[in-house]
Amino acid sequence: MGMLRLLQDYFPMAVYTGKCLVFISENWRVELSEHREGDFSKAGVEPSLIRVKIYKKALNGEFVPGHYEDFQLASIGELAEQIEKYIQLAVGENVARDT
Repeated sequence: MGMLRLLQDYFPMAVYTGKCLVFISENWRVELSEHREGDFSKAGVEPSLIRVKIYKKALNGEFVPGHYEDFQLASIGELAEQIEKYIQLAVGENVARDT
């Protein structure tokens, strides 16, 4: 999961669980997971797909899955920028960074 490790440098508030990056705030949970192309004949052609899942805290205190979006950009800087923008627009606050 090399791309998640690279993204962790861009999102210091994220926790790497071994299978995904997680951001948690009082009302939100955001997970970033990496998916690779299943067709090995295309290996190395396209960058990994990063899926961003948004969960909102329900009245009972549990996080309920909401929407998700897939990102597939070759530039790590552009990928991190677009993911951060998506999260901010989806939750209405900045849970990805402490700045």
